[in-house]
Amino acid sequence: MLIPHDTRIALDTVVDLVNTAPESEPPPDDPVDGPVDGLADVAALYAFAERHLISGVGTLGEKDLAAVRDVRARFAEVFAAPDPRTAADLVNRLVAAAGTTPQLTDHDGYDWHVHYFAPDASIADHLAADCGMALAFIIVAGEQERLRRCEAPDCGHAFVDLSRNRSRRYCSSRTCGNRLHVAAYRARRKEAAG
Repeated sequence: MLIPHDTRIALDTVVDLVNTAPESEPPPDDPVDGPVDGLADVAALYAFAERHLISGVGTLGEKDLAAVRDVRARFAEVFAAPDPRTAADLVNRLVAAAGTTPQLTDHDGYDWHVHYFAPDASIADHLAADCGMALAFIIVAGEQERLRRCEAPDCGHAFVDLSRNRSRRYCSSRTCGNRLHVAAYRARRKEAAG
């Protein structure tokens, strides 16, 4: 599946955004603490924008934080959509609400690419438009099943399965996948020894 560079960046951004939600956190070792919201405050929102090189952010406040959390929840619904029609409806509503204004741009050392958000858009509209269009690209390609949640029982992070044969099961083969494979190996060894 050939994915343009800007679409890939937007897919990485939407996955990271969805995974900031407390419900996507693995259960804590100490049940008193509970899940942590990766967008707990405005400072975390600034850090998210910086990490993903989101341009034109300006001054952010509590209103922006609430709007981005709402967009995050709606993106989570896209990852949970049971079929392409449902996913498409969710994406259409997100993109329409953002007031998309597609325009070609070449900034910050990147070659020509499309921005779907209006100039001076809020960070929530920026994310809804660009990330929504990246998800639309996946749906249009008939690849909605690539929008997945980690199968590790203690994880649940979102990811986009870009493997050739759509066989990826874990958000990270180095963490969740490896941890489950080691646990299964140890269980087999214990059973064989017992």
